[in-house]
Parts: sequence; C-alpha cells; structure tokens
Amino acid sequence: MALSPSIHDAVGVRLARVDQRYTKLRRLLVETLAVAARPLTIPEIVASTPRLPQSSAYRNVTTLMEVGVVCRVPGTDDHGRYELAEELSGHHHHLVCTHCGRVEDVPATPRLELALDDAARAVTDRQGYQVNEHRFDQLGLCPDCRHP
Repeated sequence: MALSPSIHDAVGVRLARVDQRYTKLRRLLVETLAVAARPLTIPEIVASTPRLPQSSAYRNVTTLMEVGVVCRVPGTDDHGRYELAEELSGHHHHLVCTHCGRVEDVPATPRLELALDDAARAVTDRQGYQVNEHRFDQLGLCPDCRHP
C-alpha cells in the first residue's frame, strides 16, 4: 500500500529537524506500521518486511520514536509494540489481551469519543486536571486465547 505523500512529507520534515534522512529502510518501516491493523513487535515488523534487517529495525524505530513518528504501545507483557503516532495514523484506542499480549486497534467512533469525553470530564473536573488528550485501552482475552 502506498501512503499519502503528506505522511511521507511529515516524516521527512520531522527527521530533517534533527539532521536525519528519510532513508529507504525508514520508509519501509513507516509503510509496514501504516498498513498493520495493530501495533507490531520488532520481530513482527521484520517478518512482514524481510528487506528490513532486525538490527536496522531496532535502530530506526528508536530514531523514529525520538522524532515523534513512532510510539511504543504498552501491553501486558515485556514485548514492545510500535505504531505510527496518532498525528500520522489517526486517533484510536486499543484492545489488549492479558494472556498473549496481543494489542489491536479500535477505531475512535464519534459515539465512543463522546462517551469518553463525558466520563473524563466528570473525573477531571473533580480532580482539577486539564486533559489535552486521552488513551483508552481495554484489557481482556483475544479470540485465540478465549478459545484455544
């Protein structure tokens, strides 16, 4: 899948700000994360993009995290999972399997966002916080772990 030029332009600009180039391997990494329906571990990234050596994947994920292109998604296990930053991929939430650690994206529908905004406002007003963004992760068992 080809990403829109604007995403590639945004990544290139972020890298240029810190004197880094948008190399072919970084472009492959960004495209791999963009087409994934969920955050990926480094081994999953390498498996889906054989032209990307594992050592390069780790180095480039780190660089892309430093410039705000990629973010690490916490799971329930020790594996790091990575996805494009929401500014590039769009706002969404996650389902997290507490057994295998799998993390899946959940689209942020208007109905869900309205409910979350109402709930967050009730909590933040009481605590005196100003909220600028939110994350909503639901923990449970994925279909594979529910029915082994």
